[in-house]
Amino acid sequence: MRIAHVSDSHLANIEGVATSVGTTVGLQRAAGHQVTLHSPGPLSRRRRRPGELPSVPVPTRPYRLALPRLPNAPVDVVHVHTTGPVGIAGLRYAAARSLPVVFTWHTDLIAYAAHYPEVPLGAAYAGLRLGLGWRARALRELARPGPGRDERLFELGRCLLAHMSVLLAPSAKTAESMAPMAGGTPIVTLPTPVAAPLPDADDRRRIRSHLDIPPDAPMLLAVGRASPEKDPELLLGAFAQVRRTLPSARLVLLGVRGNGTALRRTARRLGVDDASHLLQPVPRERVGAYYRAADVLAFASSTDTQGLVLGEAEAYGLPVAMVDDGLATRPGTGSRRPLAVGTSAEFGALLGRLLSDETLRARVVAEGRAAAAAWNGERYLAELTGLYATITRRSAG
Repeated sequence: MRIAHVSDSHLANIEGVATSVGTTVGLQRAAGHQVTLHSPGPLSRRRRRPGELPSVPVPTRPYRLALPRLPNAPVDVVHVHTTGPVGIAGLRYAAARSLPVVFTWHTDLIAYAAHYPEVPLGAAYAGLRLGLGWRARALRELARPGPGRDERLFELGRCLLAHMSVLLAPSAKTAESMAPMAGGTPIVTLPTPVAAPLPDADDRRRIRSHLDIPPDAPMLLAVGRASPEKDPELLLGAFAQVRRTLPSARLVLLGVRGNGTALRRTARRLGVDDASHLLQPVPRERVGAYYRAADVLAFASSTDTQGLVLGEAEAYGLPVAMVDDGLATRPGTGSRRPLAVGTSAEFGALLGRLLSDETLRARVVAEGRAAAAAWNGERYLAELTGLYATITRRSAG
């Protein structure tokens, strides 16, 4: 099958969309499909790989802005992953050629619009390119927080779904939130699988030694951006609760790009700055070492659509504590992850139990490993390929 994937996130970016796209493209290529990935690439033509688009870095952001122009090529299905200029170009490309479109909804636009000004700006661009006919009032509403912005983003969501043959939701939570916008567009829940753990290289000792964390000290790990939409203040407050009963505990935040000054200020206010480690992102192949070094993954976010780090941690045998009920059900087996109410006291209590209750810990680890093994790449690829076949037959008919 000839598949064109379209994404505004370049694969070198260390974040969930790029990971999901890279996983899907890799599985399909390994299965023998003819796959092209249209995503931001180097500005120099000589350095770009097939499918990559010329792009420039965005100041203060780990993204690149690409020329939204897709080359003409034989394609059976277009799979779009983002709503930026490249993603919108993919929708328009498919519409002009009457091609079926699969769209994976990776980002909660309404939740992110409160924190990232580029979200409403991108929404304005998307709405205009897709023919929504927004005038000055609509654009002003997008620029300001409030019900007006939410209504416009909802309107854009309906327009986007109207351009799709099927919407893929990476979690039941996301499928439920998108259902009011769907109209006649079917929604299928299809989480991205996580890669199998890399071989152990004495990671626990090495990482702890590097961070000067004693071998027997309880270690909490958070992976990903520590920006406000991920609720790092809740995480730090919960860690302060843990330290009251486990004073030797440490917290490692891996993937901190910005917001570091505010985080350190909060950590000092809570009295945990001496036990908190704020680390820059590392390449994906090195994240597994931190999973092995830690004792619990602390997931404070409630704005994620899947939270790939949850499955990654569980594949490495790391128990997960979280506050988002929408992501508590594991793909694969349907078992439930440990869940707390989103307060520092309740979340801290759950973290403390997972650190100190060996019986609970062993059960959670076993359930997590089983789910990660059950929802594997082979199962995901079979379902996705079957979906492609269905919509291409429908389109041909």
